[in-house]
Amino acid sequence: MTKLTRHNGRTGKDGAYSAKHNDRRFDLELADHIDQERAKGNIYWDCYQGYHNPMDDESEDKVRFSFEEVEEAYYSDHYQEYCDGQHERNKKTGHPERNRDTEDLRQDRRTCPEETILQIGTMEDSVSPEVLAQIAEDFYEEFDRRFGEYVHILDWSLHLDEATPHIHERHVFDCKNKYGELMPQQEKALEELGFELPYLDKKMSKTNNRKVTFDATCRVILFDICEKHGLHLDQEPEYGSRKYLEKQDYIIQKQKEILEQKEAELSQVQTQLDEMTLKVEELETLVDEVAEAAYDKAVEVVTNTVQIETMKADLHQVNEVRAKLEDKAKHYPIKEKNFAEKVLDAVSRRIKNAMSNITQKIIMTLQSPEMKKQNLEPIRREAKKSLLATLREKEEIVKNMPRTENHRRKGVER
Repeated sequence: MTKLTRHNGRTGKDGAYSAKHNDRRFDLELADHIDQERAKGNIYWDCYQGYHNPMDDESEDKVRFSFEEVEEAYYSDHYQEYCDGQHERNKKTGHPERNRDTEDLRQDRRTCPEETILQIGTMEDSVSPEVLAQIAEDFYEEFDRRFGEYVHILDWSLHLDEATPHIHERHVFDCKNKYGELMPQQEKALEELGFELPYLDKKMSKTNNRKVTFDATCRVILFDICEKHGLHLDQEPEYGSRKYLEKQDYIIQKQKEILEQKEAELSQVQTQLDEMTLKVEELETLVDEVAEAAYDKAVEVVTNTVQIETMKADLHQVNEVRAKLEDKAKHYPIKEKNFAEKVLDAVSRRIKNAMSNITQKIIMTLQSPEMKKQNLEPIRREAKKSLLATLREKEEIVKNMPRTENHRRKGVER
């Protein structure tokens, strides 16, 4: 019975998968498995230029951008704001080495496009290119209708120049972060779409995450479309190196194979490390903001206190002289008494003006980059200790709270 195969992947031994293979932007003479004559019948599509094939390029007098250039443009158009915002946050925390541009995001294994290969049948028994193309077009239309707010198809190609007709399709998951910036993030995007873990009573892992449920949903949609085109396929297709059974409500009932315990543990550790790294970065940003605000307030309080206390002592002496003068006023002529009052008033004004100037000098000294850097470090250390203690306390409260399950199905339609 004919099988439907759908493989997903992002990276190989040389890093993130390149789109050059998909639109044949390399020397085909170096690829023995590709029939150059049949390659002229390939069909290509991308999110900026739409459909075309190699024959169009020969007949049309215009520049055709490659899949690589299209993806570079997409990442630049959509994720530059996130990169700029992250650069500013890294600058504040003193970690410019963490800066990344949109091309770094496109090449990173966690944020690069995911590539999916779709094939129906084998070299000996496969569907016609016309049927495969129509199924793909219907599937991508339905895919965009259901998931297009958070999952974006960048490009796809129908290859007729190899042993079996098949399709390469590339997409990216994204949603906004807490700063309102759009950024590539798969698990959060799928959560926004309403996908749950396959096993709600277990921790998220390499085999228990929203992507598993999403892929199962996509495969069921594909089966439904294939049936509409008169194809009755094996309902247990090979998917990567594992098999899954799905019910019509798109939730996986059981996984037939699980990874070895050691691999699962390592995957879980890696996930925890990634989460901890993100939390530490956010905590460091918060600590820096709190420390700087605390330092500025401390400078204000200290200078005001110095000004008030110093002026209080000096003016007290002036007032004592004034009081003695009043006690002995009967012994002095009016003219001399008035002169002494003017002198004391002038002294009071000078004391106030002098303290105002001294206060400004104190503020300038304490706010100088060298002094501020020197004094901020101990404040940061103490703030971090305090924040960590508070976070642990809150974490314990949350752990002890009664839990409820929220089974959203916004993206998973029956």
